[in-house]
Amino acid sequence: MQLITMLVIAIGLAMDCFAVSLAIGTSGQIPDRRGKIRLAAHLGIFQAGMTALGWIIGGSIIRYVAQFDHWVAFFLLAYVAYRLIRSGFDPTCEAFDENPSKGKTLVLLSVATSIDAFAVGLSIAFMGIPIILSVVLIGFVSALLGITGLFAGHRLSCQFGKRMEIVGGLVLLIIAVRVIVTHLGWVA
Repeated sequence: MQLITMLVIAIGLAMDCFAVSLAIGTSGQIPDRRGKIRLAAHLGIFQAGMTALGWIIGGSIIRYVAQFDHWVAFFLLAYVAYRLIRSGFDPTCEAFDENPSKGKTLVLLSVATSIDAFAVGLSIAFMGIPIILSVVLIGFVSALLGITGLFAGHRLSCQFGKRMEIVGGLVLLIIAVRVIVTHLGWVA
């Protein structure tokens, strides 16, 4: 029963990775398979790491972090959405200054998708679910859905062109707004 619970939690956490990867894939700015694997791996590593960090730190700082974590996720995702939408409307513009599978953009995307994993790590500690299994499963599922999103986004971009960047940006914007709406309790 714990394995099923963890799998459901892992898939839930990985949905942000999938959406971000799908949107990034539409930009066409990761030119090779190695870059796609690097980004997906970092998404999985950050998800797993933040889960472990939440479990380790536990309740000692959660009340401080919980006051602003949703705003950090919102602004990071909204920033990436803005870049994609802007690029989709301007044929001469690239969504990112550099390959998103490298440097600061890689870190920004990894952090943006993994903030909620910190709270999940805390919850896992309270639920008594084995942390090693949780971290490995969350990291693996996040990386798997990340790579799936990157390849699907690339394929959509090849088929529909730069318009897909606008769609990808809008999807990210919806996710960013959902983070705030959910946190503020406007929607269950």
